[in-house]
Amino acid sequence: MKIALIAHDQKKELLVEFAIAYTKILRQHTLYATGTTGKRVIDATHLPVHRFKSGPLGGDQQIGAMIANNEMDMVIFFRDPLTAQPHEPDVSALIRLCDVYNVPLATNMGTAEILLKGLQEGFVDWRLIQQNRS
Repeated sequence: MKIALIAHDQKKELLVEFAIAYTKILRQHTLYATGTTGKRVIDATHLPVHRFKSGPLGGDQQIGAMIANNEMDMVIFFRDPLTAQPHEPDVSALIRLCDVYNVPLATNMGTAEILLKGLQEGFVDWRLIQQNRS
């Protein structure tokens, strides 16, 4: 499965810690990330990660394009809801695309853990059926 990893600046360290904790599961999948987040995950875990541009420079939109083309299976996006983001319209568009195309989205640690554990147990295999329809 193809998994996107995204984090606002104040949540990047938390996402890195999450990636370290779940390296065994993440290693089994194809990972994508926005620029800085991807670099930090690579440095901490040595996992292969396809890096897009930084979120504010279009990385969120690049991931959104993959979602719209049925090329992304899951998004883990640790958002900082307490800090204004200059690219908030891009963030909202990404969340909307996940809803439109039924792509599982986690915006916090608790939901991300449930998604990855469900993925490990085969509870999101329906995405494979969805992929074959496009």
